[in-house]
Amino acid sequence: MKKKLDRRAVSPDRPWTQHYGPGVPADLKLPGGSLVDLMDASVKRFGSKTALEFFGAQTSYRELGAQISRAAAGLKELGVRAGDRVALVLPNCPQHVVAFHAVMRLGAIVVEHNPLYTDRELRHQFEDHGASVAIVWDKAVQRVSQLPDDVGLRTIVSVELIPAMPRLQQLALRLPLPAARKARAALAAGKRDTLHDTRSGRPGHITVRRWPELLRAGTLPKRHPRPASQDLAALQYTSGTTGLPKGAMLTHANLRANAAQSRAWVPGLRDGAETVYAVLPMFHAYGLTLCMTFALSIGAKLVLFPKFDVDLVLKAYRKSPATFLPAVPPIYDRIAGAAAERGVGLGSIRFAISGAMNLPASTVETWEAATGGYLIEGYGLTETSPIALGNPFGASRKTGTVGVPFPLTDVRVVDPKDVAIDRAPGEEGELLLRGPQVFGGYWNRPEETEDVLLEGGWFRTGDIVSVDADHFITIRDRIKELIITGGFNVSPTEVEDVLAGFPGLAEVSVVGLPRPGGGEDVVAAVVPAPGETIDADALLAFARRQLAAYKVPRRVVVLEELPRSLIGKVLRREIRDALAAGR
Repeated sequence: MKKKLDRRAVSPDRPWTQHYGPGVPADLKLPGGSLVDLMDASVKRFGSKTALEFFGAQTSYRELGAQISRAAAGLKELGVRAGDRVALVLPNCPQHVVAFHAVMRLGAIVVEHNPLYTDRELRHQFEDHGASVAIVWDKAVQRVSQLPDDVGLRTIVSVELIPAMPRLQQLALRLPLPAARKARAALAAGKRDTLHDTRSGRPGHITVRRWPELLRAGTLPKRHPRPASQDLAALQYTSGTTGLPKGAMLTHANLRANAAQSRAWVPGLRDGAETVYAVLPMFHAYGLTLCMTFALSIGAKLVLFPKFDVDLVLKAYRKSPATFLPAVPPIYDRIAGAAAERGVGLGSIRFAISGAMNLPASTVETWEAATGGYLIEGYGLTETSPIALGNPFGASRKTGTVGVPFPLTDVRVVDPKDVAIDRAPGEEGELLLRGPQVFGGYWNRPEETEDVLLEGGWFRTGDIVSVDADHFITIRDRIKELIITGGFNVSPTEVEDVLAGFPGLAEVSVVGLPRPGGGEDVVAAVVPAPGETIDADALLAFARRQLAAYKVPRRVVVLEELPRSLIGKVLRREIRDALAAGR
């Protein structure tokens, strides 16, 4: 029998919609308002349901809303106002969720940071965004506090990752005297401290307060002004085509649109009944959307992991089995392998979305055999909040491709040297994207913004793709020579700039080499100065002092010279091809 075409899912301008999963709309009415409105709606709708789980400790939506209000009041007392930047330097934890939404409630701008960044990496970003208040994991406070005076940081709120802390906070804040005194004693460390500059002996420029103290400011009045949908919500730093990371400006509308697009993409979701595992870091755009905004918008229980640990995941699974798992391919492989070894069934996980690197067919087969659910690949960038394309949850998916555009998303494939020229179907070209999730530009980078945001709302991704007859898109190469390792972007230029400071090194080029199972390894090709030899171990130790661990090269290859073009430009592609071939 000939299959009847679902006319609701077909648009003449977006022919790929015919492949959407059952129930996925070709058109989508986006919610108005800001992320504050999104959170308020979830608190009201799912009040008594569990919003967060962290090492077994649970927080309801109602409790989460109350903590957000208190944290917002505390930040207001610290002088945070609408439009100010507030830095978050936190792993996944309940305080991260509370802090994120508290900053939003004031109309201020969240700036996410990897808490494992080095002094040098943090300094660049703080100099760029100019936040005067930072909410910081206690293990990173000393590092952040060493930022120089001219960066502008004045207050750090230190956060301890103690699972029992939400209960202690509740006792300290709500119990009448004298019962609350004992609870407050447990939080006595909430006294503010002043850091001292040990190099000069003078009082430091940064005041440190502790998280429980922030929550003692009362609640924020409901009449306090709220942000508008087009206001800037977050700066997400991303490595662009070259150089140091830039702050991608994401509005409330961008992030809320992508949460709604993600919700529409997954048929069969049950509001208030899903359990989402946050194994992806929420300081990364992928984890930010699929955990921080998408999961909470549908009233899911969000199980938080400060880092991915397969033992912690399987332990949590016994109490709160996941139903939805966004991750990267190596995580799926490790969970499936460990679960098989220990006899743990994964049948509750109905939906899984992989991103940030190529998804091998073998990973899909293993995962779907273990769960009975779907594992599909998506595609996006920090600049697209981040998801723009995805394989459908259904029979029409094509493993090996990154799928088709999300609802309300348009694509073009163009000549990289002349974006006015569209490539013919099947030809390779640069992918352009347009949609409500596309960012507004780079913070304080008008020229670089102009390079990637074109007339008509089109965004240049820098990725070379091909589109097949069914409109499914395959990534072929990258114009921008970013290295994707462990789901994170690494700028070769940034790593090269660090390594160039190593004594005895004449030249260096950093490339990414494919690793089995997807993703890339960072590899440094180096040329010693005349008469010098390079100690690879010493070079890597030098890199570790200045770079986050995922940016440090996995290996060092010593060459006599680097291949160059006729104009003297180092040819990274030739280096990559030669190293991949073992030459």
